Amino acid sequence: MPATPAWPPRSAPRLFVEDELGEGRALALDGQHAHYLGKVMRVREGDAVVLCDNVTGEWAARVDDVEKRRVEVTVVERLRERESVPEVWLCPALLKKDRFDLVLEKATELGAACIQPVITHRCVADKLNLERARTITIEAAEQCARTALPELIAPMKLEALLRDWPSERALFFADELGGTPAAEAYAAHSGPAAILIGPEGGFDNAEREAIRALSEARAISLGPRILRGETAAIAALSAWMASSGDWQATR
Repeated sequence: MPATPAWPPRSAPRLFVEDELGEGRALALDGQHAHYLGKVMRVREGDAVVLCDNVTGEWAARVDDVEKRRVEVTVVERLRERESVPEVWLCPALLKKDRFDLVLEKATELGAACIQPVITHRCVADKLNLERARTITIEAAEQCARTALPELIAPMKLEALLRDWPSERALFFADELGGTPAAEAYAAHSGPAAILIGPEGGFDNAEREAIRALSEARAISLGPRILRGETAAIAALSAWMASSGDWQATR
């Protein structure tokens, strides 16, 4: 006898939804979700979709009805609990839009628990469209089969970030003037952490002094080469995941 096809199939569309999910729940998906399912993925009655709510995990749902502006589904079963997230924040200085889009996307893929954009003196941008930024993180999580989203906070000036810094969280900052090699610094620390990345051109002298004056701050080096802001953010977070995050966890 032929094998029974897996359900839901690996090709089933994935979406994050705002409603908390549970077995048997009926949902009416509209707006962009309905457009994506109905017009892009062309789902039909009986097809499977995979839904995540950033709270309870990942669920398989069955399509009950497809209309022009609405797709009705019923949640069938939970596939995975919400994934555990390493306790690390990424605090990147704002960059030009396309470069910061890359930071948002890759920080989501890599598993940052929180993304806190920072405004410094040398930033070329001082504003961020939070709704658009959240869309980027959601799309990145959907494409990478994540069951958790990073918390995304409105941009904050560096002075305010340092003033209100939580005493229990180490702040590793990439200092182009030098510091402890990142992997070594990360490995020597246990507990909540954050990574602060400067803008193109780096921190100015006053900012560097203010950061170093913070008792929780630890200067790190990202190697002998000068990195662009987006590269530094991705490299620093990747190194943390490799030495202190969940890359070594058994899947």
